[in-house]
Amino acid sequence: MSHMDFPATSPELSVIIPVYNEEAGLAALFERLYPALDALGTSYEVIFINDGSRDKSAALLAQQFRVRPDTTRVILLNGNYGQHMAILAGFEHSRGEIVVTLDADLQNPPEEIGKLVAKMHEGYDYVGTIRQQRQDSLWRKKASRAMNRLRERITKIRMTDQGCMLRAYSRHIIDTINRCGEINTFIPALAYTFAQNPIEVDVAHEERFAGESKYSLYSLIRLNFDLVTGFSVVPLQWLSFIGVILSVGSAGLFLLLIRRFMFGAEVQGVFTLFAITFFMLGVIIFALGLLGEYIGRIYQQVRARPRYLVQTILEQRDGLPAAIEPLQEPAHQVAIVTREEDGR
Repeated sequence: MSHMDFPATSPELSVIIPVYNEEAGLAALFERLYPALDALGTSYEVIFINDGSRDKSAALLAQQFRVRPDTTRVILLNGNYGQHMAILAGFEHSRGEIVVTLDADLQNPPEEIGKLVAKMHEGYDYVGTIRQQRQDSLWRKKASRAMNRLRERITKIRMTDQGCMLRAYSRHIIDTINRCGEINTFIPALAYTFAQNPIEVDVAHEERFAGESKYSLYSLIRLNFDLVTGFSVVPLQWLSFIGVILSVGSAGLFLLLIRRFMFGAEVQGVFTLFAITFFMLGVIIFALGLLGEYIGRIYQQVRARPRYLVQTILEQRDGLPAAIEPLQEPAHQVAIVTREEDGR
């Protein structure tokens, strides 16, 4: 039986939560998440994706599955593939007409999910969010604001707050994303390109309940680089334009060289020459890096390797808890179902 054989009655709402080393805050998440969803008065499922956690997160998720098997599903990946790959795994297993993504660190309050669902009921197919009174450090706020402006200028994708993962998507957008085979992508931006009636709403923002942010400065730069190169070729066009300018500049330097031969050395220009040389080297190295980024994306794509591998899926089948173990190596292929026994 394939795990994609969904039951006839699918929930209205799917909440997808990637988890990576969040054992310190999971209990608090459970305490706030389920009451908030129960208060909505609609059918829902919560899909936790354990992204290769090295702590006790997987055991805590399995325990929560036993507490609420009717509304809880747990996907255990066999390694750490990153937040966006984990969310894509959740997308492929989701069944709801409305899909909401949420971080496990409680920086985005679960109580705000109802606000997004209400907007989806108004006819919007994509609901982005803007964090109010952000509890991030000053440098993260400044860096985020600068990258937002740069990204919007390059890709024409308008997201006021690209760093907030609390977002809602309609079923048709999720199905379209699931048909995409991109290896590296930024999910909110990809969804925005498919949305016909998007909107943004203000949501509350809190400090992390426990632990530290999984995004280092390098990770944030890497994420924005993926975003820019994954949705636009403008950087390559800019590089061509810079090449034209440098070519014109080199013509000016040639004229200065002729003047030097005609009138002799008027000033000692060794340091100026060094400055120009190092500037040119910097441009060349940057150009090689940019070209390498695009070529690397092509290389990853043509290998056609699985984006992630699923180790086990915990979900309820026919009213009974079950553990689903993939038979084949690529994720989301064929699976067998075995009922869980007590103490397993």
